[in-house]
Amino acid sequence: MAGFLPHIYDTAMKPLEKTHFEKIRKNLVQQAQGHVLEIGFGTGANFRYYQGADRVDAIEPNPDMSKQAGKRIRKSKTPIRTYEAVAEKLPFADNCFDTVVATLVFCTIPDPVKALQEIYRVSKPGAKILMFEHVKMDQPLMGKTQQSLTPVWKRLCDGCHLDRDTLDLVNRSPLEILKVDSFYGGLFLTIESQKPH
Repeated sequence: MAGFLPHIYDTAMKPLEKTHFEKIRKNLVQQAQGHVLEIGFGTGANFRYYQGADRVDAIEPNPDMSKQAGKRIRKSKTPIRTYEAVAEKLPFADNCFDTVVATLVFCTIPDPVKALQEIYRVSKPGAKILMFEHVKMDQPLMGKTQQSLTPVWKRLCDGCHLDRDTLDLVNRSPLEILKVDSFYGGLFLTIESQKPH
């Protein structure tokens, strides 16, 4: 089933992207400056929004997903280099990125705490970390529903955890949270943080 998602991902997400996510992605990703790392680029939905970036190094562990990104890489005005790698073991030196971007990916990372440690390691002091994620909702009934659906959802959707509390994970990391915006009753958040100077 995991091999099925990459082929339908763009089609399945198109209604949400067109009506809601495009604007959120654009507003977030356009803030990326300098040497940028993108975590889990998937089918490359963010690539067209990079404007202030000098170059983007983008990782994706699923080769079937990254194959779908070829056209978007070729159309990008920003140089983009892709790597087959996992967020928990980034193939980059310490303190080398000015910005890190992660959109709708932390729900699928097996060890998100380790991934945040790696992001911290490869970011320069003062680097911005820009995230757009769906999270476990504060409302108890909705949170419990997300929890009960997650085991089946993970199998269908490439390891996606509906009930992951990504904001809490960032709060407990060494990163400094600068701004959080909530969408759709708290189901989606943008989290802007930075590595302390």
